[in-house]
Formats: sequence, C-alpha cells, structure tokens
Amino acid sequence: MQARTATVSRITKETAIELTLNLDGTGKAEIDTGIGFFDHMLNSFARHGLFDLTVRVKGDLDVDCHHTIEDTGIVLGQAIEQAIGDKKSMKRYGSAILPMDETLILCAIDLSGRPYLVFDASFTTDRVGGYDTEMVKEFFYAISYASGMNLHIRQLAGNNNHHIIEGIYKVFAKALDQATIIDQRITDVLSTKGSL
Repeated sequence: MQARTATVSRITKETAIELTLNLDGTGKAEIDTGIGFFDHMLNSFARHGLFDLTVRVKGDLDVDCHHTIEDTGIVLGQAIEQAIGDKKSMKRYGSAILPMDETLILCAIDLSGRPYLVFDASFTTDRVGGYDTEMVKEFFYAISYASGMNLHIRQLAGNNNHHIIEGIYKVFAKALDQATIIDQRITDVLSTKGSL
C-alpha cells in the first residue's frame, strides 16, 4: 500500500506552520507550537490515533493563542484531506466513546467531503495553561472544514476542563484512525454515488 502521508506549509502575517502527517504511523510526534498545553494535546492525538505527526508553529502569541491554534487546525485538516487521497477502500466512518476519569466524550466522523461540525462541550474556566478553552471548538471547526469532514463531538460527562479537552483530542484520534482504515472488501469508495 502506498504511504498515506502529507506535508503542508502555511505562512501568513500571523503564523508560519510546517506540518507532516502519516496516517499509517505508530504514534510518533514532534510538536512545537509555543503553547505547552496545545503541544500536549497534539501529542495525545498522534499517540492515540497511531499517526506520525510533526508540527512546527511560529505564531503571534504576543497577541493571544487564537491564530496559532486555529491555523494549525486548518493545516492539519488540509493534511488529513491530502493524506487520505482518493479514499478508495477506506472505511470512511469512525466513531468512539472515550472515558478519562470522570469525563466521557463521544466522537463520530464521516470523511464524506462535506464539512460540518456539531460540537457540544462546555468549560468552566477560560484557560488551561496557555490554551483558551473557547479555542477547542475553533480548532475542530478548522479541521472539519479544511478536510471536508462531517465531525460530531459531544461531552457526555465531565467537569475537569483538562480532562474534557484531552478526552476530546484523544477520542477524535480514535475515531479518525477508525475512519481511515483500509478495508480490502471495499473495492472502490464507500458510497452509492461512486465518489466522495
């Protein structure tokens, strides 16, 4: 099977991002975004999805974390879209429910090419480390639209903000890993239309 990898660069007046993704990796990650908690979340995403991920970001953190996190979501979404390629023999759908202590998070994905985000999670603090909690939704919105992914994320239980956010990143990884699995029983793309 051909390697399903992508390297994407994005340079604006607000951020400079270089990202490499291997969907068929082993969970190795080299992350440097300038935001320690965001690095931790991207490491968790790579490890629990078994993706190899390298991310280097120089952002305008003197302003705030918004551009760094949102733009990284855009670039990761573009990398996912490029790495999955023509989607032939790919399972397309993935879902998971993941516990983390008192927290329980659900994620469901359809790699349909039609972007849509449904996000239902709440936070009781404005920040965790240098990461604004309102940026969790913005990050996954950026991924869904840049990759053409239908993405549902729902918090079923939880009150520790660190656990909720980490649970979201981990369950997203598990669902994406499932959706991108190659199944040789699927001889074309998994659609009655014949294309995605």
